[in-house]
Amino acid sequence: MAVKDKAIELIRSLPDDCTLEDIQYHLYVREKVESGIKAIDEGRVVSQEEAEKKVKEWLKSSGPNQP
Repeated sequence: MAVKDKAIELIRSLPDDCTLEDIQYHLYVREKVESGIKAIDEGRVVSQEEAEKKVKEWLKSSGPNQP
């Protein structure tokens, strides 16, 4: 299914009283999920342990009041 068709299908699935912001949000989330699935399929992943280590490093570098 083409991207445009997927977007139309998603929009049609939303309630009639949804806002443009609702539509943007749902399109954004769908794109991020599909991007994540593609990354997994391509092997672009890190272990939970590695992710936690990176987060700790980021927190340390963000200021003295961080753990």
